[in-house]
Amino acid sequence: MISSLLSNLNYFTIFVLMLMESTVLPVPSELVVSPAAYHAAGGNLNVWLVILAATAGADCGATINYLAGKYLGRPVIYRFAASRWGRLCLLNEEKLKKSEAYFNDHGAVATISGRLIIGIRHLISIPAGLARMHFGRFLLYTTIGAGIWNCILAALGWYLYSIVPESHLEATIEQYGEYLKYGIIALVLIAAAGFLIYKRIKK
Repeated sequence: MISSLLSNLNYFTIFVLMLMESTVLPVPSELVVSPAAYHAAGGNLNVWLVILAATAGADCGATINYLAGKYLGRPVIYRFAASRWGRLCLLNEEKLKKSEAYFNDHGAVATISGRLIIGIRHLISIPAGLARMHFGRFLLYTTIGAGIWNCILAALGWYLYSIVPESHLEATIEQYGEYLKYGIIALVLIAAAGFLIYKRIKK
C-alpha cells in the first residue's frame, strides 16, 4: 500500500502518508515531501500545496498520537510498544522513554523542536498527550515544527530537481538525509542552549 502511494504522489497521497508518518507507522517523511517537491519543481505539483498537505497530514497523525497518550494512558501505550504490532511499527519501550525524557526536559517547546529530530519526531505527541498539554497549544506547536521540517524537505527536493535525474532521486535523498539529520540536531542544540542562556539572564 505504502509503495503504491509513494509511486503516485498527489496532494491526497501526501496527506495520507504524512498522517501515517506522524503516528507510529514507519513511513519516512523525506521520501514523501522531497520527491513531491521534486515533481513540483518540474511543474507537476504546487510546492506550497505540497507543504500544506504534508503539514495538515502531520497535524492529523500527531493528534491521533496525542489522543492515544491522553486517553489510553502510559500502561496501554507501553504494552503496545512491547507487542508484536508495536515491533512491526518499529516501536519499542526505549524509543518511548527517549521521547518522554525529551519532552520532560524541554517542556511544551519540545513539541516544536522534537518534530525536527529523527527518531523522536513522530513520537513526541504521545508524551504531550500523557502530560495532558493544552490541545490548542499542542496543535500550534506541532504545526510550527512540522511546517519547518516540511519546508526543509521541500527545499531539498526542489534543489535536487536541477542536479539529480529521477532514477537516482531516492538514493540521493537518503544520502542527504544523513546530513540533514545531524544538521538539524546541531541547530536544535544551539537553539536549546540559547533558550537556557536567555532564561538564566532573565532570572
